[in-house]
Amino acid sequence: MDISSDVIRGYNDTIILSTLLTEDSYGYEIAQIIDHVSEGKYKIKETTLYSCINRLLKKGYLESYRMTEDVSTRKRIYYRITKKGFVYYYDKCKEWELTRDVINRFAKEL
Repeated sequence: MDISSDVIRGYNDTIILSTLLTEDSYGYEIAQIIDHVSEGKYKIKETTLYSCINRLLKKGYLESYRMTEDVSTRKRIYYRITKKGFVYYYDKCKEWELTRDVINRFAKEL
């Protein structure tokens, strides 16, 4: 069973930021990390990914830069989390803890 995009929509920013906590990355790689970490249960759509990235950039939670990995490849746009992005990420994680606690009070085990 895959996770509905409606269910996870409010946490795409958190998911994307979490992929950038330890190292900078580019769009396709971020999508691959999300797929891997979720064990294939959540595949972020390209339009959703870049919409979120653009919003995070506008809010100052991410910065971008271009980099070429070797002479034969074109420049990629890499993203890095900012200090403001770290604060936002940790605030969203706290919010998730509260959300999870409330939902667990209503969700019944099958």
